[in-house]
Amino acid sequence: MQDIRVVRLDPAAFDAAMARRGVKPVAASLMERDAARRAAQTALQEHQSRRNALAREIGQGKRSGADTAPQEAEATTLRDEMATLETQVAELDASLKATLESLPNIADPDVPDGPDESTNVVVKEWGTPRVFGFKPLEHFELGEKLGMMDFTTAAKLAGARYTLLRGPLARLERALGQFMLDLHTTEHGYTETIVPSLVNAATMYGTSQLPKFEEDLFKTTDGRYLIPTAEVPLTNTVSGEIVPEAQLPIRITALTECYRSEAGSAGRDTRGYLRQHQFRKVELVSITTPATSEAEHERMTHCAETVLERLGLPYHRVMLSAGDAGFSSAKTFDLEVWLPGQDRYREISSCSNCRAFQARRMNARFRAGEGKKVDFVNTLNGSGVAVGRALIAVMENYQNEDGSITIPEAVRPYMGGLEKIG
Repeated sequence: MQDIRVVRLDPAAFDAAMARRGVKPVAASLMERDAARRAAQTALQEHQSRRNALAREIGQGKRSGADTAPQEAEATTLRDEMATLETQVAELDASLKATLESLPNIADPDVPDGPDESTNVVVKEWGTPRVFGFKPLEHFELGEKLGMMDFTTAAKLAGARYTLLRGPLARLERALGQFMLDLHTTEHGYTETIVPSLVNAATMYGTSQLPKFEEDLFKTTDGRYLIPTAEVPLTNTVSGEIVPEAQLPIRITALTECYRSEAGSAGRDTRGYLRQHQFRKVELVSITTPATSEAEHERMTHCAETVLERLGLPYHRVMLSAGDAGFSSAKTFDLEVWLPGQDRYREISSCSNCRAFQARRMNARFRAGEGKKVDFVNTLNGSGVAVGRALIAVMENYQNEDGSITIPEAVRPYMGGLEKIG
């Protein structure tokens, strides 16, 4: 959520920052409503002071037998005017809040300009795509030939964008998730966490899913929401809290089911396992001070990269342009894994530094020491990584000409020593 104090400080600079995110000038309107709200608030405080003074005058007059009718009449007028002012302040507050919460985060200065993914910048390449002696198949072709990836039965059970996995392929997905969790908890210092899959509206608001992205969510009849990512409950563990600086950084991770309506994605990735309504993901969340969040962002991204490197999957690290970064993000690195069946790199992880944007919505703060001033924490989140997409990448990169799939050495201990599916 944007801070009106930033707008007041330099309206032109704020509009320039929003323009990088594709937002039309809004500072003048915000400043006008802010000025009106502050004027109404000042008038309300003055009326309150005058009413308190009148109450004292009326009390003294009645004790002395003096005529207090003029003061009582003025008090009645003040009461009516205060009611009007209170309504004005509430309406202006709501209007300002609605606009401020609808605006995206300000992109960091080193984020490239540009309107969309065409202006993203590859900043790192790792691994060399395998040269096949045959035409590599896409994952769904491999899965269906093995009889272990069933889209027809899943559609019967739940509809489009669901998949049923069987046998060793189902076990491989489970193994990949366990491998990632063990890596992040034993080597990268994250604390494993089990979180609710259903959360309330306030929790969704804290990480910016509401109100802007409600159509992307699945909502229950009692007003709760299925989580689209574990970022939502993990980040909100510090909502409304003042965390001692000595406890930072907080690094937490969870492997959860994720649920997304995929609103607006009609016609995109309709075949296969790439874009599903329900999928599993290992999420990484860090809570830091503003001074350390930049270094933490680099660290988190490296943790996600380690997963792909241990699996031997070629990837690119891409810095998203200002127009392509997510709503809450000040800076995002995407990791794109090589999929030989598609002959292209596809996103498998997104690691974002949200600075204080989410913390301001959650009122999540830290205190440097006893008696010291509190400030908003910085929040970061990243996929460590999407398990289903890792399964796709393993299937396509480790496929053999006979349709079998070699299991990467890193996950063989989780497969009971199995070396090949086929």
